[in-house]
Amino acid sequence: MDWQPCVYILATGRHGTLYIGVTSNLLGRIHQHREGLIKGFTSRYGIYRLVHYEMADTMEAAITREKQLKKWNRDWKLRLIEESNLDWDDLAIGLGLPPFRHSRAGGKP
Repeated sequence: MDWQPCVYILATGRHGTLYIGVTSNLLGRIHQHREGLIKGFTSRYGIYRLVHYEMADTMEAAITREKQLKKWNRDWKLRLIEESNLDWDDLAIGLGLPPFRHSRAGGKP
């Protein structure tokens, strides 16, 4: 999976804290989140599990979808995730990243 616009949802775990983002390099961005290279909400709350993603034809389409999802209520977001990922598995593993292991103090797997 090279450069392809997409919107993604990260979670702390099943029904946990959610983060919605957009990128053109999903694996690279997940790696950045996991390593704490992106300071802010995800690093502060330990949000590293990729639970949903959608590819888009253009970055504009991905950004539009991201904005739409951010406006949704929480129940709609949970249903969206569970439609394709009932067990809230870390989808990054299926994309080729190793299982996440947080080595920094205070981090949560």
